[in-house]
Order: sequence, then structure tokens, then C-alpha cells
Amino acid sequence: MIALGLVLLALTALLTLSGCASLKQLFSSSKGEELESSPQTMAYEAMEQLEAENYNTAAATFQKLKDRFPYSRYAILAELKLADALYYKAAYGQAIEAYAEFERLHPNNEAVPYTIYQQGMGYYKLMRGFERDQEPVVKALQTFSRLLQSYPEDKHAAMATARMMELQNSLAGHEFAIGQFYFKMKAYKAALGRFVSLIKHYPDTGYHQTALEMIKVCRERIVQQEKRAAAKAQAREEKLKAEAAQPKTEDKTNGAGRTEGEEKTN
Repeated sequence: MIALGLVLLALTALLTLSGCASLKQLFSSSKGEELESSPQTMAYEAMEQLEAENYNTAAATFQKLKDRFPYSRYAILAELKLADALYYKAAYGQAIEAYAEFERLHPNNEAVPYTIYQQGMGYYKLMRGFERDQEPVVKALQTFSRLLQSYPEDKHAAMATARMMELQNSLAGHEFAIGQFYFKMKAYKAALGRFVSLIKHYPDTGYHQTALEMIKVCRERIVQQEKRAAAKAQAREEKLKAEAAQPKTEDKTNGAGRTEGEEKTN
């Protein structure tokens, strides 16, 4: 993590909180004297806590700054850095909400591309492998795609592009795993649909060639299944015809309902 002074300087410029060029200017009055007001003191303390990786404490301090001094020029800094503290302490769901709130409240702020990227990264961190639920992967892709569409020239757009290939590979892996499951269950038509979908939607992933091979095998197995089914159907039909062609035997009975053999015995 970069030095505290550099972080504060960069954020000051980014968020246009002031025209200051140094940490001293950020926390000083127009006369050059050190300011002792609560918002400034809390902001400085929170940044120190964040720099020291005391994320729980930093998040609490930034939240307190937001709540106590919502109209302070440091409130916008607290909003953004609260989201960062939540992200760094792995509270990704809360961090996503905090970044999204910043974007809603300050749609024209220069930090918005960063907050969109961080939302995508929050979803990215919630990934649990291609064999698990892919909702975080889908949301991450959607968020990064929104960043590329809205801010194609921003540096975070290039960073998002690098992540998107990994996300697409995860979705392709998920699709391939489901296809394999259906294949093992001999549900070849369902498996074929999954492999075809993989080729269509994720053509540039590492599963492409294997999926093509599985498509070929599935089609062969489907033909074999259909031939066996047709053969069984024909065999049943021939059996029914044979049974229908056999003459029916009827017992001859006398008027009392007894056969001739039974009457002679009596």
C-alpha cells in the first residue's frame, strides 16, 4: 500500500475536495495553521487506520465521519474510503453497496469509474469456482461491461477487460461441467445443448476444442439411441401383430355351462 501522504494527495486531487498540493495543505487553514476541527481530525485518523490495515476501525471511523458531518468537505472522502475499508476487510457485499451508493450520489465525480470497477471486483471476489453458483460471475461481467461502455478510455476499463476473460472462462467451465453431467447420465440431447451453447457464447475460452469433440460424440450417441429406440418400437409392433394373427381358442359348453368331457365323466 502506498504511503499515507501519497494516498491523501491523490484522493484530494481525484475527488476535487480542494486545490491542495500536499497533505499539509489538505489539513491546514488558509493561513497555514493546523486545523483542529473534528471532521479533519477524524479524516486523518481514519486514513491512518486504513494505511495501517486496521480495516474494521477505519470503516467505523469513516462511518462516524459520514454520520456526524454529512455536509463537511471530508464527507465525500469518507464515503469512498468507507467502501474501500469494507472491500479490504473482505466484506464484499457491503463494499459493493457502498461503492454503488457513491456512484448514485456523485454521478459526475471523477472517482465513479473506480467505484464501478470496484463493484465488479467485489462480485469477482465472491466467485466460488465454475462448479458453484455463477451469479457473482454474471454480475461481475455485467458491471465490467457497463464500465467499458461508459468509460472506455479510463484506465480501469483496461483493468476490467483483463478480468473479463477469466470470468468468461468460469462461465464456460460451468457450462462444460453441466454438459458432462448430462453426458454421464446419457441425456445426450441435453448435453449437446450445453456444449453448443458453450461454443456459441464463449468461443475464445479454453474449452472450445474439447466442446467441439463432445458435440461430435453426443450426436453419434443420439443417433445410436434413436436407432435402438426405433428397433425396440418395431419389435413391439411386430409382436403385437403376431399376437393379433393367432386364432383364438374357445371351449365348447353344453346348455348347463359344462364341457362335453365333464358331462361324460359324470
